[in-house]
Amino acid sequence: MTDTNVSENKNTFNIPEVIPILPLNNVLVFPKTMIPLEVSGAASALVDEAMTKDRLVGLIMAKKDPETANAFAKDELHAVGTCAVILKMAKTAENHTQLLLQGVSRFSIEEIINDKPYQQARIKLIEEKEVKDIETEALMANLLSLFDRILKLSPFLPPEFGPMAKSITEAGTLADLITSIINAPVEEKQKVLDIADVKKRLKELTRMVNHQMEVLELGNKIQTKVKDDIDKSQREYYLRQQLKAIRQELGESDENAVETEEYRKKIEEKDLPEEAKKEALRELDRLSRMNPSSAEYTVSSTYLDWITTLPWHEATTDNLDIALARKILDEDHYGLAKPKKRIIEYLAVRKLKPDSKGPILCFVGPPGTGKTSLGHSIARSLGRKFWRIALGGVRDEAEIRGHRRTYIGALPGRIIQGLRRAESNNPVFMLDEIDKLGSDFRGDPSSALLEVLDPQQNNTFTDHYLDVPFDLSKVLFIATANMLDTIPPALLDRLEVIELTGYTQEEKMKIAQKYLIPRQLKENGLTASQFKLTPGALSAVITGYTREAGVRNLEREIANACRGVAAQIAEGSITSKTLTEKDISKYLGAVRVPTDIDARITKPGIAIGLAWTPVGGDMLFIEATAMKGKKGLTLTGQLGDVMKESVAAAMSFIRTNARELGVDPDFFEERDIHIHVPAGATPKDGPSAGVTMLTALTSLLTGRKVKKKLAMTGEITLRGAVLPVGGIKDKVLAAYRAGIKTIILPAWNKKDIDDIPANVQKGVTFHFVGDMMDVLKIALEPAKEKAAGKAIRKPAKKKVIKTGNARPVVKKTRNLQNRKVSKR
Repeated sequence: MTDTNVSENKNTFNIPEVIPILPLNNVLVFPKTMIPLEVSGAASALVDEAMTKDRLVGLIMAKKDPETANAFAKDELHAVGTCAVILKMAKTAENHTQLLLQGVSRFSIEEIINDKPYQQARIKLIEEKEVKDIETEALMANLLSLFDRILKLSPFLPPEFGPMAKSITEAGTLADLITSIINAPVEEKQKVLDIADVKKRLKELTRMVNHQMEVLELGNKIQTKVKDDIDKSQREYYLRQQLKAIRQELGESDENAVETEEYRKKIEEKDLPEEAKKEALRELDRLSRMNPSSAEYTVSSTYLDWITTLPWHEATTDNLDIALARKILDEDHYGLAKPKKRIIEYLAVRKLKPDSKGPILCFVGPPGTGKTSLGHSIARSLGRKFWRIALGGVRDEAEIRGHRRTYIGALPGRIIQGLRRAESNNPVFMLDEIDKLGSDFRGDPSSALLEVLDPQQNNTFTDHYLDVPFDLSKVLFIATANMLDTIPPALLDRLEVIELTGYTQEEKMKIAQKYLIPRQLKENGLTASQFKLTPGALSAVITGYTREAGVRNLEREIANACRGVAAQIAEGSITSKTLTEKDISKYLGAVRVPTDIDARITKPGIAIGLAWTPVGGDMLFIEATAMKGKKGLTLTGQLGDVMKESVAAAMSFIRTNARELGVDPDFFEERDIHIHVPAGATPKDGPSAGVTMLTALTSLLTGRKVKKKLAMTGEITLRGAVLPVGGIKDKVLAAYRAGIKTIILPAWNKKDIDDIPANVQKGVTFHFVGDMMDVLKIALEPAKEKAAGKAIRKPAKKKVIKTGNARPVVKKTRNLQNRKVSKR
């Protein structure tokens, strides 16, 4: 006989027809089970409203991650969920809510309702009928037996679950409890939740529990086998120790003893320093007592390999022939007088004082100026080994100092590794891109370099792996960088900075003819008779297809032309080619770099400034315009705070000296001014554009255009003083490449002209000024007749235009223009 009744758990709560639903990801809640949950965002609003009403929410598993979607259609949710009541709620930081929920009843969704910030659903409760018969009792008994075995095989499940399961008399509740406890995939658990019929649910759960039982038994079997293997290893160790004792009795030597003697011989032959020898012998003593199969044996033998292969006393003989060294440097690089002079000085000192310590040089300059290749050339001229370490992006201090031997797979740092590969203790070490070192929780590599790059300390450099001092004082360290701003001050203080500025067009021509073209001919399989580039064509490539301080892009364009000719020769259409200026566009395409800057200076309010960047100097166009408004000032072009302050200082200076400049003092009352710096995608900052800002504004307000082929740089003050700025050489070279003929510089920067090549000084007229009035005299075109009337002024109805007051202003402006301009 079958006894059936309906569970009363739904009647305990008055579950409405429409309830808020909370989609879950890989989480299931069964009726009469409790679960902690944390929600945030829109779900927090759902919880708040539920707490004010009946505390009921619908929990249902979504078929995709709820965090990737705000709303779900009915078919994006599983068919059956659980209506749950919120037992406890606690608010945490950052709009998160912690909940304790208890399942009440199964439900299915009839309709999704989207009329609130969260989703609601019209639901249909699934009636659960409890069936009590012999088959059900048998299924329950079998399930409890299997569950008890699972608890014994699963150390992570508390044994209290067994008595708790046995105390449950309702078959459906027992099935839900065991399903929520066992370690089964959530999709399998959802199948149990979907089944309303209790018998079918028990049978499905029995299948799942049996599968879980097989997995646990197999895992237990594997664990037992591993334990047996460990016992076997211990037994082998015991037998090996017995075998070792037997060999000793017979007077036989084993492989371990042979290897130990080899290391001992290496240590004696290497003539290690006292501290290194002491550490090596101590490690060798440990090695002799170890079993070769142990992990520590490998660690110790690796350490002895390192310490006995380092060049403690091995060194190359320096080439002290200064004439030969100068010849090698000149063969490899054109120009670069400063670094060449410093290397020759080092050689001279080494010749007079052989035990002198090596300098710590730092070559700073734009990309493509030959910093890294110069290191190769220096090593060749000295007759030393060369080793390069790329420091760009290095964030781990252990990259420099090495790892301690307590770590698995520990190795020395890059300094010691480089010395081992160089096989000498006096190589040329190139620390490339030292300005791009990083630092994070793993350490600060720049701090580790403080000892490496200090001639007073690096004779006792201690790598964490070796743990003994190594003398680095004989190493010639050369660092390279694009800029100095990112190098920590303490590290920069240890470096002897040598600046490598950009090349002029004449220098690029000679570099291309002497180095770049022959190299590209060789790399592309061409001969000098098959490919020729006329000087005019080469000049067109430099000016029309590259805008750089170095020659890297120039070589790339020459390679493009070589490949084009090589393709034609391979096809058989030509046998040789001499590229002229007219042929360049056929191989390289249309001109990419505009050369006519005069076309941009067509109206008042436009001036050219000079800027410094990590890749060399550059031109900076400042544009100003005015429109009807009320004292507004708009700045565009991604300007930094310092540039914005320069604009404010320029505006204040013009308003203070309005009458002397020929500007209506009341002009600003009914006008807005807009200043824009093109190349808006590039951030810009710095004080050196101050004179350019003031010149552009004065040009706009007086109606006088800025002279053509004129550029300027300098910082300004409210009193009109022009202050010095940096990067003069890079800026001047950039202006020269762009065809600028006149440059205005601060008087304080006159000393920097000595570093500029003589041909550039001849091709450019320099004006050194200390006051903004002098800048305006030089930069602006002379005022034409009635120029003041043409300048932007207030509407003619204002009385100030009709009175005679304007005449002295015009007269002052004319006198200002006609003064004699002093030139260099």
